[in-house]
Amino acid sequence: MRDLKQLVKAYDVRGVVPDQWDENLSRAFGAAFVQVTGASAIVVGHDMRPSSPLLSQAFAEGAAGYGADVVLIGLCSTDQLYYASGSLDLPGAMFTASHNPAEYNGIKLCRAGAAPVGQDTGLSEIRELVESWTAADDTVTVPARDVAPGALSEQDTLRGYADHLLGLVDLTAIRPLKVAVDAGNGMGGHTVPTVFDGLPIDLVPMYFELDGTFPNHEANPLDPKNLVDLQAKVREVGADLGLAFDGDADRCFVVDERGEPVSPSAITALVAAREIARARAAGEDEPTIIHNLITSWTVPEVVRALGGKPVRTRVGHSFIKQEMAVTDAVFGGEHSAHYYFRDFWRADTGMLAALHVLAALGGQPGALSALTAEYDRYAASGEINSTVADQAARTAAVRAAYAVEGTEVDELDGLTVAGPDWWFNLRASNTEPLLRLNVEAKDPARMAELRDGVLAIVRA
Repeated sequence: MRDLKQLVKAYDVRGVVPDQWDENLSRAFGAAFVQVTGASAIVVGHDMRPSSPLLSQAFAEGAAGYGADVVLIGLCSTDQLYYASGSLDLPGAMFTASHNPAEYNGIKLCRAGAAPVGQDTGLSEIRELVESWTAADDTVTVPARDVAPGALSEQDTLRGYADHLLGLVDLTAIRPLKVAVDAGNGMGGHTVPTVFDGLPIDLVPMYFELDGTFPNHEANPLDPKNLVDLQAKVREVGADLGLAFDGDADRCFVVDERGEPVSPSAITALVAAREIARARAAGEDEPTIIHNLITSWTVPEVVRALGGKPVRTRVGHSFIKQEMAVTDAVFGGEHSAHYYFRDFWRADTGMLAALHVLAALGGQPGALSALTAEYDRYAASGEINSTVADQAARTAAVRAAYAVEGTEVDELDGLTVAGPDWWFNLRASNTEPLLRLNVEAKDPARMAELRDGVLAIVRA
């Protein structure tokens, strides 16, 4: 029997099509989503993967069969789906596998107002319901429901999405900028032309053709090899900066005028500074900024210096969004280039972060490397993965070696140990036999010493 626990992850549904799931199963997920959320109407969108149109249509049919009206918005980025969920005040389903290879697909679900759906907020109930409808031979039979079927309609939300974002950042007075954008054959090729239309931007497009087979490179800018083409293009055309989007275009990575990547922590600090200024100008005494525990120490330093309140959370969008709701935070950022905005229903949107970078750069005469230098104060290792047989034992060994007198230790998310001018975090993967290490220190030599010392123990 198909193991749905391999398909339903902590925050979404994701697996290989048709081996792990297909249209019949998608139809069942649509019905279960409606039953668990009690929705009378939902909104559904999809990315450019070959399997996305049929899977999303089947989901919509399952939802309609359980009485929900379905608004189909067609091709969209994940943050465009969040816009639709927020502006229409409807639960939503986005069909995408983000940066995964072409044979994968998945569903990101949210409640009305783009509120997240994860294992603890409905996803496990949806999985259990679908499991109860699945027979031993993997056939799925959705029980009939004594309700009138919902109606399916279509709506174009792209222009509304663009206008909403442009209403949150003033770009009217920026100087002309040359911007190279690598869409990776993903949904950035769909959203960027509309969002940038009319702005004083000389756009240099790369891989804007929507192609879910990803013929040029993986749509995963977190991997440095997938930034190489953009870096070369920025240098070739003399661009002021480069932007790289992942497959579903909810994350955005930035490259400066030299072709050098700007760390997501530096972008988090830059955007936080702008959002703090805006909130304080509107009368907030101490605007809250959320950052996960492996963003740079620079982020809380900048936030405090500008009169904001930094709040540290675990890694993962559900923790960020939950803490934003509790604290009414104006902005949140993660090391993985997910950026969350209160004015965007606390959802993540790489496009809005990119617009803030354009506004900051275009509002002054200097280069991006000079602008971001003040937000790049430490040497960082980046995330390093190690395959281990016993995650707990290796973590305990690292703790014994480094959690000594004079250090601060916490276990908010894995093991974090901090000294006077350094810290590292060691986290276990929830889905693979991996330990993930992040190290930061005041200078590169100290960072390298710590990194190599911890890795020697992890990999012993």
